[in-house]
Amino acid sequence: MSAHLRAEFGKVGVLFGGRSAEREISLMSGGGVIKALQSQGVDAHAFDPAQRSLADLAAEKFDRVFIALHGRYGEDGTLQGALEQMGIPYTGPGVLASAIAMDKAMTKRVWLFNGLSTPRFAMLTASSDWTAIATTLGLPLIVKPAHEGSTLGLTKVTSVDQLPAAYALAAKFDKAVMAEEFISGMELTCPVLGAGDAARALPVVRIVAPEDNYDYQNKYFSDETQYLCPSQLPAPLEKQVQQLVLDSYRAIGCRGWARADVMIRESDGVPFLLEINTSPGMTGHSLVPMSAAASGMPYEQLCIEILRMAALDLQVSKDWAPPASG
Repeated sequence: MSAHLRAEFGKVGVLFGGRSAEREISLMSGGGVIKALQSQGVDAHAFDPAQRSLADLAAEKFDRVFIALHGRYGEDGTLQGALEQMGIPYTGPGVLASAIAMDKAMTKRVWLFNGLSTPRFAMLTASSDWTAIATTLGLPLIVKPAHEGSTLGLTKVTSVDQLPAAYALAAKFDKAVMAEEFISGMELTCPVLGAGDAARALPVVRIVAPEDNYDYQNKYFSDETQYLCPSQLPAPLEKQVQQLVLDSYRAIGCRGWARADVMIRESDGVPFLLEINTSPGMTGHSLVPMSAAASGMPYEQLCIEILRMAALDLQVSKDWAPPASG
C-alpha cells in the first residue's frame, strides 16, 4: 500500500502554520496530517508559508498539496489562486468558494439567496447606531469579525452599552465586523466530503460546552467540552441537518471537504447555518476526524481521502504553449 500511495500522489506538500491569527491551531492540524500521511507511506513534506516564499513553494515541485492552513492567507482563496497559477492541485474548495466562505457576510448573502436559513445580521462600523442594531436583531446578539474563525474576537452582547467594546474587540482582528442574531439552542457541526452530486455529509457532531460557551479555549484546549457523535438527535432531524449542510456546501460551490456549523433553535427546533469552514481543524480536538471515525473512517484514511480529492479549478491543456514574442 505504501508504494502504491507514493506512486499515486508523488511528492506532497503539507501547508501549515501561516500568518493568520489561527497559526497555532494550524501548526497542530498540519502536524497531525503530515504524521498520518507519512505513516501511510506518502512522500509528504512540511511547508510553512510564513517562513518560506511562494518561490520556494514552486521550487519544491510538489505534485499536490494538502492545505492545513486556517484563516486568512491560507483558507481565503489567496493561496488557492497562487496554486492555480503554479498548476499544483490542492485540497479543499477552489478560489471562489474559499473566498466566499471566509467572508461570513457574503456567505450569508449566498445562503439567503438560495433560501437557506441563517441568523439575521448587520454590518457594523464605529459610528453604527447601537440602539437600532439591538432593536433590529434583538438581544442578546453576537458581534464577531467577518473574516476570522475559531471564535477569535467574538463577543456575546447582552445589553446595548456593551456593543462599542464588542465592536472594538472584533475590529482588532478585522476591518469588517458584523452583528448577528443570537440563536439559543443546540450547537452542532457536520462535515462534508466530495464534490457536486457525489458530496456526502458525515455524521453530525453535537457540541456541549461548559456553560454553553464554545470559545477558543473550550474549542481547542479544554477537556470539559463534550462532543456527542453519534449526536443522539432523532434520525429525521439528523438527516435534515445533513441535507441543510449539503445544500450550504453546494451553494457556495465547495469541493473536496468542508465543515458547516449549525444551531437548532430551542423554541421551535428550526436549524440555522452559522458558517462554513473550508479548511477545518485536524487537531486532537477537531470535529471532522471525530465525525469520520464515527462513520468507520480512521484519521489516516481521512487524510488520504482528502488528499486524493486534490484538484485545480482551471485545467490547462498540456499542449498549450505561450505565444511567440514579437
